[in-house]
Amino acid sequence: GVAALAVAALVVRAFARAAIDWPIVGEFLFAPVLLAGLGQTLVITALAMLIGTGLGVLFAVMRLSANPVTRTVAAAYVWLFRGTPVYLQLLLWFNLALVVPVVDVGFYRAEMVELMTPFLAALLGLGINEGAYMTEIVRGGILSVDKGQLEAAASLGMPRLLAMRRIVLPQALRVIAPPVGNEFIGLLKTSSMASAIAYTEILQVSQGIYFVNGKVIELLIVAACWYLVAVTLLTAVQGAVEARLASGQGHDAPESWLA
Repeated sequence: GVAALAVAALVVRAFARAAIDWPIVGEFLFAPVLLAGLGQTLVITALAMLIGTGLGVLFAVMRLSANPVTRTVAAAYVWLFRGTPVYLQLLLWFNLALVVPVVDVGFYRAEMVELMTPFLAALLGLGINEGAYMTEIVRGGILSVDKGQLEAAASLGMPRLLAMRRIVLPQALRVIAPPVGNEFIGLLKTSSMASAIAYTEILQVSQGIYFVNGKVIELLIVAACWYLVAVTLLTAVQGAVEARLASGQGHDAPESWLA
C-alpha cells in the first residue's frame, strides 16, 4: 500500500510540475466538437459490439456443429480475424477499392471508393474483428452448459437451434456476461484506432485540434478524461448486469471497485 501511494504521489507530482496549461484542459473539456467526437466514439462502439455479438453467436454455434464444413468455416473466420491486427484490418477495409473497384450486384452498382466511407470501414473493421473474439467467448459459455440438457431437449422433440435459443444460451449468458462486458470496454478503447482512417471519433478530433494550437498534452488529457468517464459508466452497467444474472444462483456477483 505504501509503495502504491508513493508511485501515485510521484505521478501526481510529475503532472503538477509539468508545463501543462490546465485552463486549456478546462476550456476544451466540454467543447461541442469534442462532445460530438465522443458521441461518434460511443456510436461506433455500440454498433460494432452489436455486429460482433451477432457474429459471435452465429459462428460459435457453427463451431459446435457436427458438420465438418461448417466447423471449418467458423474456425477459419476466428483464425483470420484474431490472427491479424485490428489496425491492419481497418486499413484493408478502408482501401478495399484497390481490390474491388466497383460493387455491382445487378440491381445496385456503386464505386467502392464512394461506398467505403470512414464510418463503414470502421464499423466493418471493428465489428467483424470483435466477432472473432466473441465467437470464442460464446462457445465457452455454451460448453459450460451440461450437454445432457441438449439431449433432454432432443428427446422432447425440440429442434437443436430452438434448444440452443431457449435452453442453452440463457444459461450460458451467466458465463458469457463478464467477458462480454470486458470486451465492450476494450472495444471502446480500440475504437481510437479508427482515427487512422479519418473517422471522427474523440481522439481524431483531439489530434485535429492540437495540430492547430500545439496543446498536445492538454488535448490528450481531455480525451483521456472522457474515455475514463465512459469506461466508468460501462463498468457500473456491467456490475449491474452481472448482479442481475447472479440472482438465484446461490452466490452474489463480485463487488466492483466502484461499490
